[in-house]
Amino acid sequence: MFENKEMLEAINACLAEKGSRKFTQSVELIINFRGVDFNKAENRLNMDVLLPKGRGKQVKIAAFADGTIASDAKKAGADMIVGSLDIPKQDKSEIKRMTKDWEFVVQPQIMMSFGKNFGQILGGRGKTPRPLIGNPTSMFTNLRNSVRLRVRGKMLPTVHTIIGSEAMAPEDLVENAQTIVSTLKGKFGDYSIKSIFVKLSMGKPCKIGKAVGQAKAE
Repeated sequence: MFENKEMLEAINACLAEKGSRKFTQSVELIINFRGVDFNKAENRLNMDVLLPKGRGKQVKIAAFADGTIASDAKKAGADMIVGSLDIPKQDKSEIKRMTKDWEFVVQPQIMMSFGKNFGQILGGRGKTPRPLIGNPTSMFTNLRNSVRLRVRGKMLPTVHTIIGSEAMAPEDLVENAQTIVSTLKGKFGDYSIKSIFVKLSMGKPCKIGKAVGQAKAE
C-alpha cells in the first residue's frame, strides 16, 4: 500500500494550490491499473465503498416510491420524493444536473418505469439507482458517505473517484484514500495499481510518491 506520508504530501500540495473559489471543491483520486484484464467478468468493477471519514459535502437523496415506502423514505430524510405517476413528468435536463450531487433510490416495483425514463441519463454517469429496500435510515446514511468505484472503460483502465472535499482535514482524506486503495488491492492484488494521483475538482493532478510539478496523469 502507498505510504500515508506520500499521500499526505500530495494532498497538501493540491490543497496549497486551491485558490479562492465560490464553491467547495471535491478532492479526487485517480488510480491507474496494470495487468488487469477488465474484459473478464471476474474483473468487472462496480462497487460501493464506505468512506470512514465521509464525503465532506452534502449529498442529497431523491427517492422514487409510492405509499408507505415513500412515507418511510421521507421520515428517513430523503430530500426529494417522486411517486410513480410523476416519473414521466420529471424534467430530464434537471435529472441530468442532479447526477452531480444527488443519489437516486427507487422502489423495486417501479424500477422499470424509472429506468425507461432516466436509465440512459444516469447509467452514463455512473449513477445507477439503488433499490429502495430495507431500513431507509441506515441506507441513506451509507449512501451519503459512500462512493461508487467503476472502471472508465476497457481501453482506459482507470478509476476516478471522490475521497472528500477541500474543507476536510488532510489526514482524513488520507484515511479515505487508503480505504479505496485497500479495497481495490483486495480485489485485484497488491501489484495491480500502476500509479495514483490526487487532485481538486478544478486543479491539476499530483502524483502520489512523486515530486509535485512532475506529475502528469498516465
